[in-house]
Amino acid sequence: MSGDLMTTTLAVIGVASLLAVTARRFHATGNLPTLEGWALADRGLGPLWTWFLLGSTIFTAYTFIAVPGLVSATGAPAFFPLPYTVIICPLAFLLLPRLWSVARDHGYVTVADFVRGRYGSPTLALVVALTGILATMPYLALQVVGIRAVLVAAGIPARTAAGDLVMVVLFAGLAVATYRRGLRAPTVISAFKTLAVFCSAIAVLGYVLVRVGGLGTIFAAASTRLAEQHPAGSGALLLTSAQQPAFATLALGSALALFMYPHVLTVGFAATGRDTLRRASVALPAWTAILAVFAFFGIAALAAGVHTPPGRGEATVPLLVLHVMPAPVAGLVFGALIVGGLVPAAVMSISAATSFVRNVYVEYFHPTATPKRQVRIAKAVSLTAKVGAIAFVFGLRDQDAINLQLLGGVWILQIFPAVVVGLFTRRLHHRALLAGWATGMAGGTYSVVHAGFSPVVSVGPPGHAIGLYAGIVALVLNLVVTIAATAVLERLGTPRAPDTTTLPARMTTKNSPESGANR
Repeated sequence: MSGDLMTTTLAVIGVASLLAVTARRFHATGNLPTLEGWALADRGLGPLWTWFLLGSTIFTAYTFIAVPGLVSATGAPAFFPLPYTVIICPLAFLLLPRLWSVARDHGYVTVADFVRGRYGSPTLALVVALTGILATMPYLALQVVGIRAVLVAAGIPARTAAGDLVMVVLFAGLAVATYRRGLRAPTVISAFKTLAVFCSAIAVLGYVLVRVGGLGTIFAAASTRLAEQHPAGSGALLLTSAQQPAFATLALGSALALFMYPHVLTVGFAATGRDTLRRASVALPAWTAILAVFAFFGIAALAAGVHTPPGRGEATVPLLVLHVMPAPVAGLVFGALIVGGLVPAAVMSISAATSFVRNVYVEYFHPTATPKRQVRIAKAVSLTAKVGAIAFVFGLRDQDAINLQLLGGVWILQIFPAVVVGLFTRRLHHRALLAGWATGMAGGTYSVVHAGFSPVVSVGPPGHAIGLYAGIVALVLNLVVTIAATAVLERLGTPRAPDTTTLPARMTTKNSPESGANR
């Protein structure tokens, strides 16, 4: 283990920790007595801060190290996150401002609050909240996996007393900051993460082009190595016609799923207004460009002959960095990647805690809980979520976290009809939505497990089957059942619960353009 490498790595982490302390001065109002203050920073994030936090939350550290690892292992199919993050931008531009308006006007803090008001169904809201929490927890654990991969490359062995102690110290500092300051802590750190990750990507790219070779040389060498690894031709830098349906549905399904995750919607709810979200959404492609650079590092690792242990593809970027950069500079990159995992981990724990308090604890156990007590419970649950993520990673294999996160993406897609369709129409019956959700959850879980925890499942008759993303297949089943059940319930005259999100026309006009988007 290089002393220079560890010194610079710890220096970057130390700067991020100091910034978290300054969060108390960031849009602070009193002692944060409400969930809106603790979990949403009093809805006070302007365009730049929203862009920092939204990008830092969507583009996690695990994304930046997992995508290159997958590229170096499989080639072209691993590039699906690039179109998926492009699709994110128009989705964010269209959906987040509309949902923000309804949430602000009615004091909603979680997406399940919106579902509760829109459909008048506490059961459907509970399902949405629990699905979000269930899908978020393995995603949070993956951030721990990513950070540990960087620490291993830095010379701190995994599953040892030293390695476990470093992980505990890192997350203890994060836990204290978010416990006291809520969303303000990761918001301030996100600005530093943005600068650190963007600068790191540019620096590593420069070293790669100098040490490994020009673009033509790198792509030619990588293509040759992929051909050697996959003699049957399944691994290449160009998609085959058979791979295209899976690639397209993975990109589309992942984009749709992303905006159902509570941590992404929490950032959206924390913005100051609709225009703020539109401006931040327009600037999100800058993050996609950086992800493309990191994906290229997977190709560069192939060309440079970087070898990762079997099943440890997330080590590709750290090992490449060590291969092309001097130790002190590599330490700066490692520090940036570690900080990159802390921001989404903090937001995920906050969003999961808020969902639990608003839609489980208050709804079913303590309806008269004061705002102060709600914040106290949310802080405790947020802390428990971080401890649980670390315990999960310490106690189980990394592959278990990856498998559960894969299932989480399929699960979170099943609340898409209730949330997104509900933003535009209330035609779908809440009982039909519950039936569709149950069908999608069961079908999606079965198909993924039956395929050996592969995100792609075969659909069609033998000999003519095509590979499709399991989440999209489950969502189609969900929608078919929901639409059919709605038709049956309407024919039977089954009553609907009242919709409390619809504003009077005069209020919509008065507050336009920031209000009344729930029409």
